[in-house]
Amino acid sequence: MTHDSTREHVLLFDMFGVIAHHQSEEGKARLAATAGGPAEALWSAYWSQRQPYDRGDIDGSTYWKRVAEILGTSFGPKRTAELIDADLASWSAVDGEMVALIEELAAAGRRIALLSNIPEELATHYERRHAWLKHFEVCAFSCRIGHAKPEPGAYRWAYDALGTAPERILFIDDREENIEAARTAGLEGRLFTTAADLKRALRVS
Repeated sequence: MTHDSTREHVLLFDMFGVIAHHQSEEGKARLAATAGGPAEALWSAYWSQRQPYDRGDIDGSTYWKRVAEILGTSFGPKRTAELIDADLASWSAVDGEMVALIEELAAAGRRIALLSNIPEELATHYERRHAWLKHFEVCAFSCRIGHAKPEPGAYRWAYDALGTAPERILFIDDREENIEAARTAGLEGRLFTTAADLKRALRVS
């Protein structure tokens, strides 16, 4: 893709693994300690139920009830609240360099949007703490659009909301499966590696 054509594209960003960090080891350890039991079993149950949680089909209490059932245990209200808090904390770190890039792109008048797999509790957590979310023309949070990547509906929702032909959108994500799904939906795609690499690709100083 040439520099000029790239500049004409709406930039559609993933959040976790691009603008925000994936779970830290410290955060994961806190979550596992809060849940109790073998960590390997926890993470298997955790991820097996994540898609419906991200998609907004269930809330945090129901999510952790399902996780507990898979683990053959139960979590009371207090433990469930602690698990939700620990989960939010584990996903809370952002990449300052990427936030600066988002602000620079917005200041330059670039059209930017967000497509993120995120449950409602975490979406609310970010909205309360991060003013840079206001720079995005569209925030397509999976919990509010009823679709989670790599489901085709997530990409359709985003380009319909933007009122832009899919081929005029450059989707930036750190997961190859999400990039491939975006391309199947007609979007351009770029696999994210580092902020510096992305800045070079977008010709941002």
